[in-house]
Amino acid sequence: MRFIAVLSVCAALALTGCASVQMASKEDSAKAKEFNPPSQGKSGVYLYRNSFVGQALKKDLWIDGKCIGESAPDVFFYTEVDGGTTHKVDTESEFSPNALELMFEAGKNYFIRQYIKLGVFVGGAGVEQVTEAQGKADVVKLEMAKPGKCSASK
Repeated sequence: MRFIAVLSVCAALALTGCASVQMASKEDSAKAKEFNPPSQGKSGVYLYRNSFVGQALKKDLWIDGKCIGESAPDVFFYTEVDGGTTHKVDTESEFSPNALELMFEAGKNYFIRQYIKLGVFVGGAGVEQVTEAQGKADVVKLEMAKPGKCSASK
């Protein structure tokens, strides 16, 4: 009985709580939400997390092994990558594959959603590409985090 109570508390903490990361300025966040085309020869990449599950968890995000940042609930990152090239987008996870390899066309913006998968004790994470319409609708509700700080090296 005591084990079940402890397990319930652990599960509740994983579902609630609040992880935080360093945030970009309100001005930078607002500018990114204009969804302007990326620089010449580049692709814009919005990586975001908007899931209710795993509010207390922070998870690293990488593109081609380069740290984009450590995510938290209701944040997004914006970066540009070389267009016309396949890039690997991944996140740290304790379970299953957690990477996407996508061809990024120059001049386009792409939207990648990070989601949390809960296990018995620890939450894993995954990434999925979403449509531009869905991505824009999600990102406008979020705030931009400062890039470049990950908890683990790749």
